[in-house]
Amino acid sequence: MSQKAQNDSFKDSFYEGVIYRPPSEASSLILQVTVGCRHNQCTFCGMYKGKSFRIKSEEEIRRLIEMGQAQYPLADRIFLADGDALTLDTELQLSILGQLYRKFPRLKRVGIYGGPKDILAKSPQELDALKRGGLGIVYLGVESGSPVILRQVKKGVTLQEMALAGQRIVAAGLKLSCTVILGLGGKELSREHALGTAQILSAIDPHYLGALTLMPEPGAPLYRRVKSGEFKQLTAWETLHELYEMIEPLEVTDCLFRSNHASNYLSLKAHLPQEKQQLLQTLARIIGQAQSHLLRPEDWRGL
Repeated sequence: MSQKAQNDSFKDSFYEGVIYRPPSEASSLILQVTVGCRHNQCTFCGMYKGKSFRIKSEEEIRRLIEMGQAQYPLADRIFLADGDALTLDTELQLSILGQLYRKFPRLKRVGIYGGPKDILAKSPQELDALKRGGLGIVYLGVESGSPVILRQVKKGVTLQEMALAGQRIVAAGLKLSCTVILGLGGKELSREHALGTAQILSAIDPHYLGALTLMPEPGAPLYRRVKSGEFKQLTAWETLHELYEMIEPLEVTDCLFRSNHASNYLSLKAHLPQEKQQLLQTLARIIGQAQSHLLRPEDWRGL
């Protein structure tokens, strides 16, 4: 059997449906320990709408780990999918982490998506145990710091609960990567979105911050609002202006910011707060020039 055929066979037996992961996990081995998303109500997201949520059995997970080890024995990073694998019982998560570090001798980090409700369901002691067990980084979709927008997109938590979820991860000594979605409030709530998001991120003080740009998917409820004209999307230049308004009041201790997702019009990277002024100057210069060739072409953008 050719290597390609082996890889295709491996993926067919390894994954259920389309798999999503953060940009920074591009070279990681992805283990799908849950299928879909337990919450699965966010109006902007169509990623898991075609999946019924379920937690894989311990035997399924054990086989996944063995298959992963056989195919990628030298993996040094592993990402646990799907959308909110942190919902697993803590004892099962600790068992999985133990197996991973035994099976993969070069393993340096294990990452996971953490929904705010799943984080809040864990006690500080449980999060501390996961940190000691080898969990390295949690990815939290903050999306917005506007309470109005959080309700509109059905994130499932209040602004205060979202902030507490992020703070709990940081307090446990885990690395926290937060994502926000530019344009999520449309034209009407753009300024509220920018300023509120800066405020909640300052309160959380994450280690990493990623900005995505809204691209409504046909399977997402928000798509219907866009098509009907009820929701008015930002232009590329309005999106960059919103990012400027978000970064300007942001106060973090030591955070790596990136807007390198395929949905973004402009790929940016800055270490905050040290490079904050340079980032703002870059944004101001490009917004001022307003030349479309400086931006990622619309048909190059994607999810």
